[in-house]
Amino acid sequence: MNIEDYREYCLSLGADVEEKLPFTAFHYASGVLVFYVHGHMFSFFDCDHFSVITLKCQPDRIEELRAGNDCITKPHNLSPKHWIGIRPDTAPDELLKDLTRNSYEIVKAKYKKRG
Repeated sequence: MNIEDYREYCLSLGADVEEKLPFTAFHYASGVLVFYVHGHMFSFFDCDHFSVITLKCQPDRIEELRAGNDCITKPHNLSPKHWIGIRPDTAPDELLKDLTRNSYEIVKAKYKKRG
């Protein structure tokens, strides 16, 4: 999946999704695009090097996902206990979409707004 299709997919997950470039003050991370739900990130990647997308994942699924999919890797700068990396150039589109929706749902449920 290319970067624009992936971006559109993330934004389509819900009206509560926001996208930001929060690290522009840091040269090495100025191109990192982050997707948020309820103010908490569920997906991010470097727009300049669209080689790994970092996603939240259930800890009990991570080892199985890594074992069964060469496109699953370690996350960028986050705990490998709760996050995965996925290579968008080799991941099947449906797997990428499923894992992105899963990440969105995990974060949305954890930080659901009360009111």
